[in-house]
This record gives sequence, structure tokens and C-alpha cells, in this order.
Amino acid sequence: MLDVRRLRVLREVVNRGSFSAAAETLHLSQSAVSQQVAALEREVGMPLLERTSAGPKPTAAGSALLVHTDAVVARLEEAERELAEIAGLETGSLSLISFPSASATIVTRAVSVFRSRFPNVALRLGEAEPEDSIPALRRGEWDIALGFDFTEHPWELGRDVDSRLLLEEQLLVALPPGHPLAAADAVSMDELAGEEWLCGNSGSCREHVMRLCHGAGYDPNVTFESDDYSVLQGLVAAGLGVTLLPDLALRARHPGLELRPIRGNAPKRRVWSVTREAAARSPATDAMQDVLVEAAAEFHSEVADAVAA
Repeated sequence: MLDVRRLRVLREVVNRGSFSAAAETLHLSQSAVSQQVAALEREVGMPLLERTSAGPKPTAAGSALLVHTDAVVARLEEAERELAEIAGLETGSLSLISFPSASATIVTRAVSVFRSRFPNVALRLGEAEPEDSIPALRRGEWDIALGFDFTEHPWELGRDVDSRLLLEEQLLVALPPGHPLAAADAVSMDELAGEEWLCGNSGSCREHVMRLCHGAGYDPNVTFESDDYSVLQGLVAAGLGVTLLPDLALRARHPGLELRPIRGNAPKRRVWSVTREAAARSPATDAMQDVLVEAAAEFHSEVADAVAA
């Protein structure tokens, strides 16, 4: 493949009319310019310049090569401008995938702020649970994936990805109004052994409820399953069972709920922003990470107020 730097040198020699003028323009010595042209002639296997008393003139091969050189250099300059725009967040794209309760809270706020700051960056959003979104991120299908783990069972993401903590949520026991345990300041998991449980259909949240109940010495009696936290809140408020709710699910708290912390070593859910390692990230990805941190801090404050209400 021809050396683009040598093509630039050839073009300058022809355009400036001499080796010395090209050397001055390129900030090289005249001998360096001559060596670059000679090396390019060896690469193509034929003379590219005819040395005349009026200065160097392109041969037929040189003229043909210069036509392509102009096109190559123009495309490279266009690429450099585009990369500069991307680095300055004047263009480019960003894709983000999140789980539902974060999509409705942190992501909604973050996307609004990001778009106001960087209106020329195209956004693509998706939704999936972490067991699906993190592998998709690794495959290069997304730039950022929001996921979660639990302090008692932290995930191991392994190589080639980075994670940034956005939020640490408490898990609260949601009780129907008038429930006997609502009179206590906190509820232990073993006190819920005889209750009807409401929880997700599948995924790590359901698994975590099962682990907590098993750790307290019983198998929960699950009578209703839904991955929609608003549905679970409504069912609890209607007296149909109990469940555990993370902070993000309580941004819109059902007025009929009684919420109590878990007594003892209370479990926590941690929300993370996951990206590919630094070398594979775009400036837009890093900018969105910062916005997500801001949004998470705002929602943490708002949720604290909602829970206390």
C-alpha cells in the first residue's frame, strides 16, 4: 500500500514547483523531501517526476497518481474533521440500554439533560434486564448498559468492561395497610415466613427474594408474579401479599403502601453504568456517564423524600 505521507510530499513538490518550496511548506529539509519522493518512486516502480530547468514536472505516472492523491487527502481531511467533531460532541451517536425501573427514572432524566447539552449526538435507547444487556454490550451492540447487583451477591463482570456506581438502593418491605408488622420500625425476613409473596416472574430480583427467604429458613409462598413494580405496589395495597421494593421502584409510590426497612444486615441493590474499557469508549459515552451520575444523585434525593412521605 502506498504511503500517504509520501503522496502528500509529491503533491507539494508539484504544487510548489520546487523541492525547496515543498520542504519549507512541510517543515522538512530539502534532502528529506527528495528522499520521500525517491522512496515513493521505488514503491511504484517508475519515475513520478521529470527534473527540468523549470522545476520538477509530473510524468504520466505522476499525474495519474496525483489525481488519486487529491482524492485520498481530501477524504482523510474530511475524516479528521469528523473525528474532531465527534471528540467535541458536535456529531456522532450513542446507544444506551437499561432495565425498566432505571429507564423510567435515571435514564429519562439523563437523556433529557444530555440532549440539551449535546443536541447533535444521535441517541438510541433500549430496555432489557442485565442478564441480557451486559452480554449485548460485550458484543458491541450498545455503548452503555445499566445493570444492577446486590451487596450480598456482587457480580463479576470480568475483563474488557468498566463499571461506574450510580446508586446504592435500600430494599424495603412493602406491606398492606393495617398489616400487624406495620406497627414495627423494621421487619425481619423471618417474620414474613407465613406471608403470601408477590415478586417478579424471573431474573435476578426474583432470585434475590428467594435467597433472602431461604436464608431466613423458609420457601416463600409466591401467589402472584409480575415484573412491573407498579402492579406489585397495587397488589400489596389491595392486601394480596407482601414484596420487597428497591428505591427506584418508589419514585411513584402507591399511597396505600406501608414501607418498612429490613431489620439487621439490610440488603442493598447497586445500580451500575457499564461500558467497554476506556480505549473502546467514545467521548459521548464518557459524557453520558457523567450525566447519569448527576441524574442518579438527584433521584436518590427525590426517592428519599418519597419514602419518608
